[in-house]
Amino acid sequence: GSHDSFSYWVDEKSPVGPDQATAIKRLARISLVKKIMKKWSVTQNLTFKEQLEGGIRYFDLRVSSKPGEIGQEIYFIHGLFGIKVWDGLMEINTFLEQHSKEVVFLDFNHFYAMDDSHHFFLINKIRSAFGSKLCSVECVEYVTLQYMWEKKHQVLIFYHYPLYREFCFLWPGNKMPAPWANTTNVRKLLQFLETTLEERSRYGTFHVSQAILTPRVKTIARHLIRGLKNTLVHRNLPMILNWVKAQKPGVMGVNIITSDFVELVDFAATVIALNDLLLEEDESAT
Repeated sequence: GSHDSFSYWVDEKSPVGPDQATAIKRLARISLVKKIMKKWSVTQNLTFKEQLEGGIRYFDLRVSSKPGEIGQEIYFIHGLFGIKVWDGLMEINTFLEQHSKEVVFLDFNHFYAMDDSHHFFLINKIRSAFGSKLCSVECVEYVTLQYMWEKKHQVLIFYHYPLYREFCFLWPGNKMPAPWANTTNVRKLLQFLETTLEERSRYGTFHVSQAILTPRVKTIARHLIRGLKNTLVHRNLPMILNWVKAQKPGVMGVNIITSDFVELVDFAATVIALNDLLLEEDESAT
């Protein structure tokens, strides 16, 4: 999976999003401030298509209306606005049309400046984009690849807002817990990932290990121009990747792992390779 999957499209010419404090909105009237914001808001270099081609199958999505704009249009957001959600969904759908056995998880987990009418607009866009590819809510343990292929489903939507109850194809957010370490310290992050794996539900949910470091205000202040990638990600990714390599998938093991700048190391290939351990277990059992 990728963290803030859409942030490649964050636009420094766009307004500051409603996910930001009033003080930041005021400061952002200075054009240099928006350039700096972009350096810290962008967590991915690749488009959805490029992420999909690189092996990413879980997308972490934060969305918002544009306050003051007429209509219900919804955009991706992380500090600054990105593209329309519809355009991103179309890009994912094009990939799925070309690869009928691929399955993606779309996790809509943060909503800003949205009332129910905005949610209905977005939910209808999701339905229009994917149609019969959408997998209805089921017992998590039933949803194997074989199940998805038989039903010709390719998309699981997780929706962290109460309206999910009204639509059979919206999985509740609590089926996709994604505990967040909120630290700049890589050792604290790895300790947190270990602890949350020990605490994860044995059955009934998916589980996201967020292998990401989060800048504090003072981190940004000290390294304004360098940005997230050069300050936190480059230096710590090798240690994070070593942790990934040491994991086991399956019950009480890792399930979905997310990272920033997924192309900087062999992140997707390393996570995918963990599945070979499950095959070895099957072979030894038979």
